[in-house]
Amino acid sequence: MSEAEVLFETRGRAGIVTLNRPKALNALTLDMIREIHPVLERWAGDDRIGHVIVRAAGEKAFCAGGDIRKLYDWGREGHAIFLRFYWEEYRLNAAIKRFPKPYVALLDGITMGGGVGLSVHGSHRVASERLTFAMPETGIGLFPDVGGTYFLPRCPGETGLYLGLTGARLKVADALHAGIATHHVPSDRLDALTDALCATGDVDATVGDFCAEAGDAPLVGLREKIDRHFGRDSVEAILESLDADGGDWAENTAETVRGKSPTSLAIAYRQLREGAEKGFEDCMRLEYRIVNRIFRGHDFYEGIRAVVIDKDLAPRWDPPVLEAVDPNDIARYFAPLDEELSFD
Repeated sequence: MSEAEVLFETRGRAGIVTLNRPKALNALTLDMIREIHPVLERWAGDDRIGHVIVRAAGEKAFCAGGDIRKLYDWGREGHAIFLRFYWEEYRLNAAIKRFPKPYVALLDGITMGGGVGLSVHGSHRVASERLTFAMPETGIGLFPDVGGTYFLPRCPGETGLYLGLTGARLKVADALHAGIATHHVPSDRLDALTDALCATGDVDATVGDFCAEAGDAPLVGLREKIDRHFGRDSVEAILESLDADGGDWAENTAETVRGKSPTSLAIAYRQLREGAEKGFEDCMRLEYRIVNRIFRGHDFYEGIRAVVIDKDLAPRWDPPVLEAVDPNDIARYFAPLDEELSFD
């Protein structure tokens, strides 16, 4: 028999969720979503459970994202389960956001995409020095979802837009600065932290006892540039600003942005600007509208082909450049659906 993809345990005051696909970097499957959500709902109402700990097997990743190869296959086949995956994932994100007890995610390794959705909406995001955070979706023809519409605009200044458009990777000090992580605990102390949390009802004090300094955050030194360039009124204007800068960072950042899906960039820009003014559940409804149109589009499948399947890293986006993206086409990604995402 194959091993369970996610493990559940109650120990002392804690309910513990362990993602258990280490060979797949704990990528999130639909079955995992369907197992985790009802357990969280049950623990939310169980007075014996004071708080939840979410961790992962292996040393490389907390969760590197969703199972995008499976999503590619479903989408190519026009299978409705593609949209069901996102419906259920987004509802799980919302359940984490409104979880009534402390929710402690131990971010030890790669944390991207769907792994961010499993962690960033909880009360405590404890990151080790092995953390690598990113929202790389614009590079595969998707958009920064799993609540990115809500949490990215609430990062300092224009940091969230910068992360969403570029897919930039953050280590622990930068993740703390951006508000992605709330605490830094060294990886070799996470097991002891888990044991301590199982024995206590005071999560804040216990996590605090294990915290360590994370060092300087490179993002702090880049904030002026990020805010100046990414505070523009379109992706095209951001690129013009970067091009006019003349510095190495600006040049490299512009090159990075130009390598992403033009359609995804236009979607992400509008999505994150709108998300700054919306509540969490409205942000999730907006994401579900967008992913419904991604399902019927081109760039997601081309991005997965280039990055995951053929691995030639040479996606042929359609349209191929930002200047060819029709604003009316982008507006259709945001239009209401006959069946909007619900949280009942």
